[in-house]
Amino acid sequence: MLKKTLLAAVALVAVAGAAAAEDLKEFRIGILGGENEADRLRNFQCMVDKLPAAIGVEKVALFPAADYDGVIQGLLGGTLDYAELGSAGYAKVYLADAKAVEPILTTVQTDGSMGYHSVMVARKDSGITKLGDMKGKKLGFADPDSTSGYLVPTVTLPEAIGAPVKEFFAETGFGGGHENLVLEVLKGTFDAGTTWASGVGEFKDGYTSGNLRKMVDKGILNMDDLVQLWESPLIPNGPIVVRSSMNDDMKTKFKNFMMGLPKSDPACFAAIQGGDYAGFAEVNVDFYKPIIDARKATIGG
Repeated sequence: MLKKTLLAAVALVAVAGAAAAEDLKEFRIGILGGENEADRLRNFQCMVDKLPAAIGVEKVALFPAADYDGVIQGLLGGTLDYAELGSAGYAKVYLADAKAVEPILTTVQTDGSMGYHSVMVARKDSGITKLGDMKGKKLGFADPDSTSGYLVPTVTLPEAIGAPVKEFFAETGFGGGHENLVLEVLKGTFDAGTTWASGVGEFKDGYTSGNLRKMVDKGILNMDDLVQLWESPLIPNGPIVVRSSMNDDMKTKFKNFMMGLPKSDPACFAAIQGGDYAGFAEVNVDFYKPIIDARKATIGG
């Protein structure tokens, strides 16, 4: 009995030590790849400035990954505390380790919806004006771990084109992220490519949010140069995730900070999210189960 009591005491000390260790000095943010690194760092600088006082840490460190998988592996390895993922990226983390991260929030579009779309775009001067014109052409995807840039088109395009993707298109490839993909379409590397957009607002503006809007706002894309060929069904907006092993007090402080951000600092909120959104809504794993199931069935993990 004494031995069991001592073991229990040791276990409690270990838990207490772990909790004490969770009095974080540095809060680590993972930033998805596929966009110019300097732009990503600039967009998240407001978090570096504001988060320490808001959640009680000494420092916030930014880790811009070269691609989606860089952030995913950081979350799985416990070396990142927070990241904003696409639905398929979160599904990959969940399928590898369901307890690694917790989805806590997602964005809400200006029309109140909690989703976005995969869109296929081509150069306007290419002569390609509709999806059927892409038969025998080269299609570019954004990233293997992108929801809108790969998973959803892979799942939903066959019905739209009436054939398997590999049979309809002459060739497919990856553009190295959403921004790079659109630039490669403009250069002619791909005849068309899939990226993400809110689907709310006007195409000529790049919609209200999404990759096209971010590129327009940065001055590197003129929507007059593109034509849209296809739009997917609504996709659940990707989650803000936090490391599951983070203590509850820190999670609460961080969540409260994020939920208040649209009003406390609209410019910071817009910079991080890349466009116009109404705010955040609370979510959990159930919101992403359809995407998790689709990824498991299609890609396998």
